[in-house]
Amino acid sequence: MQILVVDDSPTIRAGLRIQLERMGHSITEAVDGVHALKLWHAARPDLVLIDVMMPQMDGYEAARRMRGEDHEDWVPIIFLSSMEDDQDLDRAIEAGGDDYLVKPVSYVVLNAKIRALHRIEVMRRRLMDVTRELAASNRQLEMLSRQDGLTGLSNRRYFDSFLSTEVRRGARAREPLSLILIDVDYFKAYNDAYGHQGGDECLKRIAVAMLSSCQRPGDLAARYGGEEFVLVLPSTGADGAIRVADILAANIAQLAMPHARSQVHSCVTVSQGVVSLLPDADTAPEMLIEFADQALYRAKQQGRNRAVVYQPGR
Repeated sequence: MQILVVDDSPTIRAGLRIQLERMGHSITEAVDGVHALKLWHAARPDLVLIDVMMPQMDGYEAARRMRGEDHEDWVPIIFLSSMEDDQDLDRAIEAGGDDYLVKPVSYVVLNAKIRALHRIEVMRRRLMDVTRELAASNRQLEMLSRQDGLTGLSNRRYFDSFLSTEVRRGARAREPLSLILIDVDYFKAYNDAYGHQGGDECLKRIAVAMLSSCQRPGDLAARYGGEEFVLVLPSTGADGAIRVADILAANIAQLAMPHARSQVHSCVTVSQGVVSLLPDADTAPEMLIEFADQALYRAKQQGRNRAVVYQPGR
């Protein structure tokens, strides 16, 4: 271990150095609390042995500052003192110490204390490693729970949660919210012509086109179900939503995926239902989905391969 020895007595420091090096440890010495804090930052010791009574700054204050500045990584602190009252031990623990030894300290006792604290430190580091691994696994599971397994877009479950959050946020901030419901034209016929593997590949490529069509980091692209997709566009009005719909249609056209059984085009196309509104306290997420679905229905009625904006009463 790398051990920081803090004592204003050169004799005591020399004696501790001999003992600690005999145990196989590396030593850094400080003559008082102020010096100790500088070395604490520079050397990052594995253990601190610190005297209580020192000029400029005593051991209690130095330990408090070490603990106050080091929240991430715990380093054991052992106080060394000639005082042996119960209140001295209490002050040492209160200041952040882990043990309190009365000088002079025997080699056997010091070695046993250091080995015990080292064992605790090893176990703590293992626990931290396991905790980090669990946190990473939980983040991965959380990400997978939000993802559609085929396309990699957000899934229906996360879309529902996201839309609900954005409706409330839009109502509070008095900002518009837009939603685009997207359906692949004649997708059943596409599956019949190219097989389900071909259909899956088509959906994956459309998903990539959707992601590239999002204009802002806060936009959400999700798979709604089957061959239906959805874009949620926070802080976006009707003009912005129409622009995104046009970009998506152009991006899918650039893919030029042949569709021999489409009744509107020789390549894969999509129909889009667009809705944009200013949410208020009475706005339900289901309202946007219903309005977008009505607009999508009209897009199909009008011949597909187009985007239609929802208009109340029509």
